[in-house]
Amino acid sequence: MVNFDTLESAREFFYKDKFAVNIGITLDELTENEAICSLEVTDDHKNAYGGVMGGVIFTLADFAFAVLSNQIHQLTVAQQVDIHYLSAPKGNKLIAKATCRKSGRTSSIVNVDVSDDSGRDIAQFIGTGFKL
Repeated sequence: MVNFDTLESAREFFYKDKFAVNIGITLDELTENEAICSLEVTDDHKNAYGGVMGGVIFTLADFAFAVLSNQIHQLTVAQQVDIHYLSAPKGNKLIAKATCRKSGRTSSIVNVDVSDDSGRDIAQFIGTGFKL
């Protein structure tokens, strides 16, 4: 079941997520089984060493997870998530692609691959959503 009939209706709903929106995350694409979100990296996203903070990468992945989970079944909340950081970003943009691995009666499993605009794999996020 698709919960958002258009990309704009999904954007309108998820742009109430002020933290994600205020750090610059955008919802770029949404289908029945996939969500793509992105973030232009600025100095505000960097740590003392000049790298992108892990929390920024996590937030982008978590937002993509939330969008797709609630596209599959609204209302879904995170029950358990796991992230593996693979490489430091080298590009100027981060892209999170969420795909549904399994949608069951009470839960869903969503994989989120985060890359940068140079094609570098940045993180792998796996989330279990609990369907309310």
